[in-house]
Order: sequence, then C-alpha cells, then structure tokens
Amino acid sequence: MIDASTLDLKEKVVAINRVAKVVKGGRTFRFSALVVVGDGEGHVGVGNGKAAEVPDAIKKAIDDAKKNLVEVPIVDTTIPHEIIGSFGAGKVLLKPAAEGTGLLSGGATRSVLELAGYKNIRTKNLGSNNPRNAVYATIKALSDLRTVEQVAALRGKKVSEII
Repeated sequence: MIDASTLDLKEKVVAINRVAKVVKGGRTFRFSALVVVGDGEGHVGVGNGKAAEVPDAIKKAIDDAKKNLVEVPIVDTTIPHEIIGSFGAGKVLLKPAAEGTGLLSGGATRSVLELAGYKNIRTKNLGSNNPRNAVYATIKALSDLRTVEQVAALRGKKVSEII
C-alpha cells in the first residue's frame, strides 16, 4: 500500500457522466465522476465517485483514487518497454519514445501518463476509446511494466546477463 498523505498529489477529472435511475415517480439523476491522481514521480491512481451533486462525486472519486495508487517505473522519462494493456473492450498500446518526442497521446490516456510523470511516450487506443476503459487499461499496462533490474532480481541474475 502506498500512503497518499506523504505524496504531493495532483488530480485531474477525466469524465463526468449523468446517470439516471428510473423509479415509480420518474427518474432520479446522479453524477458519476472519473478522476486520476498522481505526483508526477511514478505514483498514479484512478477512482470513481457517484453522488447527487457534481462536486460531491468528484470528492468521492479523489478519495477512491488515493486508495488505489500504484507505483510505475520511469526510465529516462519514458517506459522500459512496449506493452498493451486491456480492460473490458478497451485496449491501449504504450510505446517508449526518444527524448524530445513528447507525450503523443490522446484523451483519457494522456491524463494518466501526465500525472504518472512520463514526458516521452507514444500511445494508441485500440478497440474502445471509452474514457473509463482507456484509463483502467492504461493503469493496468503501467502496473505490468518491469525494469531490467526487476527482471534480473526475479531470475537471480545480473543485469549484464539479461541485456
């Protein structure tokens, strides 16, 4: 578990949806919020919140995101290797990029990568570009990344033997 109180977290609202529940007297409307939080130094989290008012939904989503923080590897402002993350029908392809390329990403994926602290990366949404699925697929891909040092430690070898 990562302690959110020790980190300087920034938050970004990715999506707000109005949802309805049909009851005997008509429809009751509520708001659903999707929020990403991160410190720009390898910690990022995503959360959902639902409430009758938008600010309350955002506050709930921020609290949820702080509970779901993950640590992601950053190697020279990019990711260690290419990876595809999937969640539901959404798939996200993440590719490392050279220094100076910038953050070539769109929509919801961009928010996650900015708050995680990546500066040079290329992405492509495959399948659904639904913001919720894209965010969760990106988080899954980032949490599945492994550095050379981590792989060497798992195999009980030196870094030079792996490269």
